[in-house]
Amino acid sequence: MDIRVQQAPFDFGAECDRFAAVRGDTGAVVTFCGIVRDTDGQALHRMEIEHYPGMTEKALAGMAQTATRRWNLHDCLIIHRYGPLRPGERIMMVATAARHRADAFAAADFLMDYLKSRAPFWKKESSATGSEWVAAKDDDEAALKRW
Repeated sequence: MDIRVQQAPFDFGAECDRFAAVRGDTGAVVTFCGIVRDTDGQALHRMEIEHYPGMTEKALAGMAQTATRRWNLHDCLIIHRYGPLRPGERIMMVATAARHRADAFAAADFLMDYLKSRAPFWKKESSATGSEWVAAKDDDEAALKRW
């Protein structure tokens, strides 16, 4: 299990290659990369992401451990960035490895839902009309009920 909360950009392709060099009994690797995008109808200038070091990593590790047990994962990777980010930049990635694809897909989906709505990150979006903190969305909260 590899959990990283970092300010620096990451190379998605290199991370995928490294993660996919897995054990012989792994039959599936699932990856997802989140990218900063414009907000609803407005050109986003930047997104600022804040977190509490130590608390954030502990929370992410707990969710990764839950996913690992629940879906019998062989390995799990979570990378999440903080600091100022611009549209088009990579904000996070999740990778899961399991014997079978159903477990790898379900665990990745679970982790992405958790990161979107429960991980202790605070996001502020800045556009031409000003800056505002991003509030939780009903759709994101509803997605958690699947789990």
